[in-house]
Amino acid sequence: MMIRRAEEKDMAGINRLLCQVLAVHHNGRPDLFQPDAKKYTDSQLKQILSDDARPVFVAADGENVFGYAFCIFQQHIGDNILTDIKTLYIDDLCVDETLRGQHIGKQLYEFVVDFAKNSGCYNVTLNVWACNESARKFYEKCGLKPQKFGMETIL
Repeated sequence: MMIRRAEEKDMAGINRLLCQVLAVHHNGRPDLFQPDAKKYTDSQLKQILSDDARPVFVAADGENVFGYAFCIFQQHIGDNILTDIKTLYIDDLCVDETLRGQHIGKQLYEFVVDFAKNSGCYNVTLNVWACNESARKFYEKCGLKPQKFGMETIL
């Protein structure tokens, strides 16, 4: 297995894993996440895969995709209150549910951190849904700490 930049040939494997993530979110928050939806059209996914501002990485062995990390560079240049640090935001990280516990997620996360360092980033950030306790625990084991909390009241 190696971790590398995702390519169009990885789309079927990425889409399979995107469905697994959606199922976790739908099960945790069916009021927000639709069942059997698709996060990206194939056209949108192709565009993301070719966008250097939104790098996607896969853990793969030949044609098999075992995990992915969708990332987005963020920087608030000229903002009134925020500094202009460069951040790599992990928009989505997933390991195939049948392969969890084999440290693929940790390897993906460490790869992203090294990529961010080499890209001149100040930090790596991400959001995790409160209903996804296993993901929160995984990220805490990787050394992440809460940066902010999103809160809601359902009316």
